[in-house]
Amino acid sequence: MARLHLFDLDGTLLHGTSAPVEISRQLGLEEETVTLDREISAGLIGPPEYAQRVHALWADLTEAHVVAAFEGAPWLARIREVWTEIRGQGDYCAVVSLSPSFFVERLTGWGAHAAYGSRFPAVPFTEPVDPAGVLSAEAKVHIADLLCAEFGVTRDECVAYGDSLSDKALFGVVPVSVAVNADRHLAGLATHSYMGIDLWEAYELVRSGR
Repeated sequence: MARLHLFDLDGTLLHGTSAPVEISRQLGLEEETVTLDREISAGLIGPPEYAQRVHALWADLTEAHVVAAFEGAPWLARIREVWTEIRGQGDYCAVVSLSPSFFVERLTGWGAHAAYGSRFPAVPFTEPVDPAGVLSAEAKVHIADLLCAEFGVTRDECVAYGDSLSDKALFGVVPVSVAVNADRHLAGLATHSYMGIDLWEAYELVRSGR
């Protein structure tokens, strides 16, 4: 039976940072976005407000900034190798993140079968972000179910990888999960725990559990 591997982005595939922080770094607005990351992590603001506030910060954002942020970000090692292995096994891999879709979707070029993020307007922005298109922790579960239907698997064949509160709901509905450099919100919830900077090492924790 095929398996579906579901990867979070911020703090999971990206080590110690988030896509919005890396994007903001290109505009000299890293500090402001780190503050927003702390607020959403503490539950002081929700995903729609977060999205609207980073959208406002990115008034001067261009496609060149996004490319530079993606290429210069501190990715875990061997992401592409893991996804090549997963594909070679006849399994599926997808990224589901609360970060902007225009950043997340670039990971299909690295081998992900699918990549979902919060829906933002095209860069450069000429319209506001629609709060209805902003993902939440619960939306990750909904998207996982859609992907299961698309790939012909069930939740019982899913493996989730995440690091924080936004992954808690998904960890609660799949049988196998890997906490990657995780914070306190996933304490005691994950099947496996990994601390480090190499995705292959995290993947090896579940690689043989078919």
